[in-house]
Amino acid sequence: MDYQLIIKFWRKSLDDEAFLATLEAELGTALGSSAKLDGYDVSAKEINLFMFTADPRPTFRRAKDVLERLGVLHSVSAAYRLEGGAQFTSLWPTRMARKFTLP
Repeated sequence: MDYQLIIKFWRKSLDDEAFLATLEAELGTALGSSAKLDGYDVSAKEINLFMFTADPRPTFRRAKDVLERLGVLHSVSAAYRLEGGAQFTSLWPTRMARKFTLP
C-alpha cells in the first residue's frame, strides 16, 4: 500500500460528528482489504480521515458511495499522496478551487 488517501470533512458543514463511527464501519465493509484505515486528525475547522491503499482512485470511488449514502459528500474534499510524500493529487471535488493541504 504505497499511497495515503485523505478524506477531509469541513466541520462547519456537518451537523455533528456522530456519523464518524458509522462511517468507519461502513468504509471498512465497502473497502475490505483494498485499504487500511489509519485514524483521524481533528481540528477546529476540519476532520481528516487517513487510509493507506495501493490504488487511491478506485478506493475513493468506493468510499464516495458510502459518503453519498450517509449524506456527507457535500462536506468533503479528498486527495492522495505517496506514503510519506508532500505533494497531493486532488480527487474530490473534481474541480477543486484551492490546493489540498493538511493543518
